[in-house]
Amino acid sequence: MFPAKLAARIGSTPYQKDFNPLLAEMRMRFAQSCCQPREPDAKNRLPLFRIVLYVEARANPARLCVPLIYKICPEALWREAEMSGRFNGAPIDLADGYIHFSTGAQARETAAKHFVGQPSLLLIAVDTARLGEALRHEPSRGGALFPHLYAALDPKSVRWIAPLPLAVDGTHLFPEDVA
Repeated sequence: MFPAKLAARIGSTPYQKDFNPLLAEMRMRFAQSCCQPREPDAKNRLPLFRIVLYVEARANPARLCVPLIYKICPEALWREAEMSGRFNGAPIDLADGYIHFSTGAQARETAAKHFVGQPSLLLIAVDTARLGEALRHEPSRGGALFPHLYAALDPKSVRWIAPLPLAVDGTHLFPEDVA
């Protein structure tokens, strides 16, 4: 993640909840144009944050767009994973051969479809940059791309965990910062 001072110099960062993919494309093109050879004087040196932005954008543009993915998990199952240092997935994950995740935009729909009325659930936010090549975005419900992890999840990859309390109507109450 970029330090705040550097982020202010390039505008909104891909880590903000109001992130715009079109702006990411513009930033990527800007970074590409900045990587042209230049005279070796101090005024034309490419700032480090532009190089980092360029490398991140070229390596995996999807990671810039979705830095966090979310797993909805029963609390008891997650506590077992924390004790063992490894999360192999819920029964549905084990049956499918990968761990199901959702983006911020998909998490509420996932909870409504698969977890309605279930108490003691956690929302686990995972940093996609720590998952490597085992993370794939694949078509699922209605052709939407969902993140799937083809490996066990290391609890160290988790950025934060929040409870998902039940509302009166049986739906889950999500933290405000989940898009």
